[in-house]
Amino acid sequence: MQNNKSSFFQNVDLPSDEVIAQCIHCGSCLQSCPTYNLTYDEKSSPRGRIRLIKAVAQGELEITETFAAEMNFCLDCQACETACPAGVKYGLLVEAARVQIENSKFTPGLNRFIKKFFFRMIIPDYSRLKFIARCLRFYQRSGLQKFVNWIGILNLLSKSISRAEKLSPQISSFFSDEIFQERISPRGKRRFRVLFPTGCLMNIMFSDINKDTIEVLLRTGCEVIIPKMQTCCGSLQAHNGDMEIARKLAKQNFDLFSRYDYDYLISNSAGCGAFMKEYGHILKSDSNYYQSAKKFSDKVLDVMEFLQLHAEFSDIEEMQINATYHEACHLVHTQKISNQPIEVLKKLPGLNLIPLNEATWCCGSAGIYNIVNFDDSMKILERKINNLRVTNAEIILTGNPGCIGQIKYGCKVFGANAEVLHPVTLINRYLSRS
Repeated sequence: MQNNKSSFFQNVDLPSDEVIAQCIHCGSCLQSCPTYNLTYDEKSSPRGRIRLIKAVAQGELEITETFAAEMNFCLDCQACETACPAGVKYGLLVEAARVQIENSKFTPGLNRFIKKFFFRMIIPDYSRLKFIARCLRFYQRSGLQKFVNWIGILNLLSKSISRAEKLSPQISSFFSDEIFQERISPRGKRRFRVLFPTGCLMNIMFSDINKDTIEVLLRTGCEVIIPKMQTCCGSLQAHNGDMEIARKLAKQNFDLFSRYDYDYLISNSAGCGAFMKEYGHILKSDSNYYQSAKKFSDKVLDVMEFLQLHAEFSDIEEMQINATYHEACHLVHTQKISNQPIEVLKKLPGLNLIPLNEATWCCGSAGIYNIVNFDDSMKILERKINNLRVTNAEIILTGNPGCIGQIKYGCKVFGANAEVLHPVTLINRYLSRS
């Protein structure tokens, strides 16, 4: 966007005039938007938010508390992008608007400090992140967590802290970047050489999924390279208005990964994969990175996308399992990956994949949305759990760590008896029996 005197947007990372102009305000996005379906308020819809962004861009409306609230009320699930006949990249708009809000008076100083502390100082620095993770693991497994919840001290201190503590997944018993060497060769003939980012939160909270992913890739004939000194991909920072650090992290990872010769970079986190596929856009203003970052993004594949293209499952022992599949937002709406996981799962003998009503409807996790917008997140989650309960599935499959944690919490709170797994974990269970 061209910054002019009448615009109330300032500095870099401005919402794009071109994207704003694409919206024809047809309303096709309305029924796909979870927040509009909570309020039925036009300003809480994608086209309503685009109108707000346009008004601020043209100097007709200042950045106000209402404007900030609406941009943060959005889940950024991007279901509207799937529904949009004009192909509006709404996610780029709302994330650019959040950058403007982050630098305004409508982000309290304490909130800004906390986000920058975690998103800049902790999450990108794996040594600090793992130190805190070890402390949390002790807290969770020593009996201290049960005692703290029993006396209710967190509720007295802060409802937000109490909610975050309840929503936080268990810290893994091992960290995946510590148990695997940098290069792992398959037992048989090598078909592919792939890079595997362990991730930040995946590495400390979902390391079992990383382990399953690596083992499945090895069984598929991949030489797996796990680069040392990798850092966070930058997606959490970008979605929460800190594009400066997101770009910095993108460059760090790009510089590291570019040292290797590989066929694909495989991601098992829908949000991380989606963001790495956008490195070309994220770094478009830097001529030193733009073209090569686009080529880098072309090599990024979700693990289920890769398996649909290249997996050759054979001689797998049958298991009788009733499962259903929740489509993670950043997989189906951002990466446009929908049929591929289902095609892979249907190759597993004995797996009865039960259709899920509103399978592409957001679960309400959305990064840290379930912490900062807890009440709205729970309303969205309850709708998801009600649909999941109807399937009577014993296993719920989904390809994003945030969804796994959120749906596990929802099963506990809203009474659904099912195991929640990443699809690659179920695949590895099958392969481990053969």
